[in-house]
Amino acid sequence: MILIADSGSTKTDWRIIDNEQNVQQAKTIGLNPYFQDSDSIANELRQNLLPSIVGEVTEIYFYGTGCAGEEPCAIVRRGLQAVFPSAYLIEVDSDMLGAARGLCGHQAGIACILGTGSNNCLYDGKNIADKIPSFGFWLGDEGSGGHLGKKAVLAFLHKEMPTDLAEKFAKRYGLTREIVLENAYKKPFPNRYFASFSKFLFDNRNHPFAYQLVYDAFGEFLDKYVAKLPNYNQHKIHFVGSVAFYYNDILRRAAADKSMTIGHIMETPIAGLTLYHKEKG
Repeated sequence: MILIADSGSTKTDWRIIDNEQNVQQAKTIGLNPYFQDSDSIANELRQNLLPSIVGEVTEIYFYGTGCAGEEPCAIVRRGLQAVFPSAYLIEVDSDMLGAARGLCGHQAGIACILGTGSNNCLYDGKNIADKIPSFGFWLGDEGSGGHLGKKAVLAFLHKEMPTDLAEKFAKRYGLTREIVLENAYKKPFPNRYFASFSKFLFDNRNHPFAYQLVYDAFGEFLDKYVAKLPNYNQHKIHFVGSVAFYYNDILRRAAADKSMTIGHIMETPIAGLTLYHKEKG
C-alpha cells in the first residue's frame, strides 16, 4: 500500500493507493518541520490519518513545505516511521518537487508555484535539474498572492489606485497605515495577511487597474524566474497554486505576450502526484 502526501502551510492532502490500485483520500493539518517536531507529527497522524487506513503501508512519498535540507526531512521521516513501522521506503521531499512531479509527470518541463508564495524549477522528468532561487515574501515571491496583495495595499495607501476602486477598497477593509504596519512588522505570517487582499483584485479583475496590476506581477515572475532557466523556450511551463488557478486567464495572456507556452494549470498537485506514483509502480 502506497501513501502520498502534499503538505502545505495549513493542510495536508493524502492519497492511499491499495494493492488493487484503488485510491482513497484523507486530510490532516499541514505538517511543517519548522513548527512541529517528530512526536507532534506522529500524534497528528495517529489521531487523524491512521483511522482512514485499512491495511499495511509499505511506501510513503511525502512532499511538503519546509522539507528542504536533511534535518527538516528527517524530522518528518521519523514521525512517519513511528506511525507506519512496516514502511520500507519513506521519501520526504520539497513541495517544489511535488509540484513538478504532479504537473509534469515523467516528462521534462518547467514547473511553477503561484499560491501564497511563489517558486519555480526546471524538471528533468524525475528530479529538479535547476531553479532560480526565490527569497521569500519580503525579498521576492513575485506573482504570488502575498505579492499581489502587497501591491494592492501600497497602491491604495500611496493614492495610486483610481478613485472608484479606492472607494471600494476603503469600504471593504477600512485600512489605515497603522493597521498595515502592525500586520506587516509585528504580527506573524505577514505573507498570509497581504495575500488576503488578492481576493479584492480577483473580484475586481475586470477593472483596468486591477487587471494591469495582476498582469504586471505575472510578467515580473516570468522575467525574473522562468526566462532565466536554461532553454526555457523549449519547454512547456506548468503552474500549480490558487493564484495561478483562479487568475489563469491573465497568466496565460502574460505568458503568451512573452512567447511562452503554458501547459497545465492546477489548483493542487495531488491528483498528478497520485498518477505519477501509480505509473511509477
